[in-house]
Amino acid sequence: MNLKDKLTHPAFSLVGRSADELGREAYVVGGYVRDIFLERKSKDVDFVTVGSGIELAKKVAANLAAVRKRRPKLAVYANFGTAQLHDGDLELEFVGARRESYQRDSRNPIVEDGSLQDDMERRDFTINAMAICVNHDRFGELIDPFNGLDDLGRKEIRTPLDPDVTFSDDPLRMMRAIRFATQLNFRIVPETFKAIRRNRKRIEIITKERINDELSKIMRSPRPSIGFKLLDMAGLLEIIFPELCALKGVETHDGKGHKDNFLHTLRVLDNVAEKTDNEWLRWAALLHDIAKPAVKRWDERLGWTFHNHNFIGEKMIPRIFKRMKLPLNEKMKYVAKLVGLHMRPQNVADEGVSDSGVRRLSTDAGDELEDLMLLCEADITSKNPDKVRRQLEGFAKLRKRIAEINAADDYRKWKNPVDGNEIKALFGIGDGPILGQFKQEIKDAILDCRIENTHEAAVAYLMQLAKERRDEIEALGGRLPE
Repeated sequence: MNLKDKLTHPAFSLVGRSADELGREAYVVGGYVRDIFLERKSKDVDFVTVGSGIELAKKVAANLAAVRKRRPKLAVYANFGTAQLHDGDLELEFVGARRESYQRDSRNPIVEDGSLQDDMERRDFTINAMAICVNHDRFGELIDPFNGLDDLGRKEIRTPLDPDVTFSDDPLRMMRAIRFATQLNFRIVPETFKAIRRNRKRIEIITKERINDELSKIMRSPRPSIGFKLLDMAGLLEIIFPELCALKGVETHDGKGHKDNFLHTLRVLDNVAEKTDNEWLRWAALLHDIAKPAVKRWDERLGWTFHNHNFIGEKMIPRIFKRMKLPLNEKMKYVAKLVGLHMRPQNVADEGVSDSGVRRLSTDAGDELEDLMLLCEADITSKNPDKVRRQLEGFAKLRKRIAEINAADDYRKWKNPVDGNEIKALFGIGDGPILGQFKQEIKDAILDCRIENTHEAAVAYLMQLAKERRDEIEALGGRLPE
């Protein structure tokens, strides 16, 4: 491969010219080089120079201003010795070559100026420890001190130096190894993987935010299950995500065993990943059965049961997100909602796709109805082809009826015609459980088609309910209107 042909963007020759003017060596390093050989597009370019990266960045910015007649925005991070600027569609980052040393209780290194060889040695994996020179006389020359190109060809991940030192120094590299193996479908070589297992406890010094960043990249990979299986095999999963580990295994009673819910979950996750890039729908797939270990029971008549695992799982989501420092916003609520509802489409299909069942489903799912259907279809992992066929047919019938009913009345955006404030004003009562009970009974009556979906019909039905519960209303200090 002629690497000059891969560095045709003007930024590369401009950086090389700027380095020559300073009398410095300059190289493209890391992921951009790796992705050239993998034929993957990348917009983030890391440059290493032997000397001050900030000084080179300022020179590049000045030369760029002279060429473009406008000065680019340059971000300088003096504490880290780095600088960034944009050139067209590329994000350029500059740093000086350095050597690093670590203390036992921190992944933040002690940094000193170093040579290119020092800089390559501090890299996490051989496939990321390659550089391409951009100086004029050596433009396009590959520097590959640890045979990273060969490892790319073999699709292998290994560390440049002793893996025990690499992972002990910066334990996040263990997560990165598994993330790269998942994204690229590469193999972690045995000596490197064994070192991950030996050093797995070191992950405890890494912040939840950094771990989540790697989990997120695993989750967005084409087959996320690869990463979670590797995390489990490495002994990392039980440390960072014990709730998932609790799903593992099959228990047998009287010769009857349940499915391995961990492996089932990963199949559901991959099924969802085949259909959508929605990361939070993938999280819902990963967590949809998270409560099964807590509710698992043996019933002499029914065998193994997991009653209410969807509702208990929904309640677990905020606790899991808070502990793992995942976002506690609409994304968390979205995941919790899908976990709580993930049994509903199957139940509606099993009950014959009644209009009231469809309306309730549409009302409760709202704008997430299509995502819920994708999750539930992905949840079909039976090895029995007849069972799979029946379930898919049931969902097809359900989808058809949803479309028909929603064409006539959009229940996904349904709102109760009578709200709590109106109920309190009508009966002169304050907040309390009876408000929710009245609203639920009105909703049920409308969705069951027992009354019309109008304010007038809802109020008339409310007055009928109130007469039946006059004593409760009066006990609350209220009264029925004349």
